Amino acid sequence: MSRVIGIDLGTTNSVVSLLDNNRPEVIQNAEGYKMTPSIVHFPEEGEVVVGDLARRQLIVEPKRTVH
Repeated sequence: MSRVIGIDLGTTNSVVSLLDNNRPEVIQNAEGYKMTPSIVHFPEEGEVVVGDLARRQLIVEPKRTVH
């Protein structure tokens, strides 16, 4: 029984899937979506934010957000 993880780091969205017992399954992110926007936000304080939460920060703090 082997498992393989595949990661698609796209320019717009990223996806992670798991091949378990020859059956592929896309893994959901923390918000429950299967695709995660390829966006990273670097707040002045706190931890780095990625995905949908970072996309929301793109409007508020565009200079601290990479997309």
